[in-house]
Amino acid sequence: MSEQGHDASGPAHADQPLGPVDAAPLHAAVDALAAALHEYTGTVVGVRAEFGSKEADDDPRVLALEARVGELNASLYDLVHSTLGMHSDLTSMVWEAGRHDHEQVDPDAAPVPETAEVFHLGFVVGPPAGTTDVTMDSVLDLLDQGGEDLVVRLVDAGFDVVEWATSRGEPADFKGFGDEDDDDEEEDS
Repeated sequence: MSEQGHDASGPAHADQPLGPVDAAPLHAAVDALAAALHEYTGTVVGVRAEFGSKEADDDPRVLALEARVGELNASLYDLVHSTLGMHSDLTSMVWEAGRHDHEQVDPDAAPVPETAEVFHLGFVVGPPAGTTDVTMDSVLDLLDQGGEDLVVRLVDAGFDVVEWATSRGEPADFKGFGDEDDDDEEEDS
């Protein structure tokens, strides 16, 4: 069952340890995902050898395999959830500063072009109605998943997403970004 229809019943969601768990179905799901990733890699290498990067991104074979990888990843998530009661973050993409060949990193400088701006998307979220195993902390996980989707959409639209974060209570503070008035106020205090 996906997060869309979150089922919190059964021993997987209990506060007690599960005891022995048959991991074979979990390993089978990982094997299927790995096989799909290998197929994707082989396909994108072949497609890219024939076409430019934009055409390769839009190739129906590539898109179909990306959808398949996404479905298998969601199936793995659902299996971990239904078997272990865990809300695994299996799709985050995180790069360390300086990991890309084209990226020059000065640890003392803000890693931003001067034209970058900060955007915020805020939510006011109340607790779930009724008895449930989800907490308000799980909102961050759900927002992270949505953030990852938005980053992909922004990059696909041609934007350079320098940083993104999910925060609770206040918007995330990105060093080197912000209103000049805010910076002036901080200097005055």
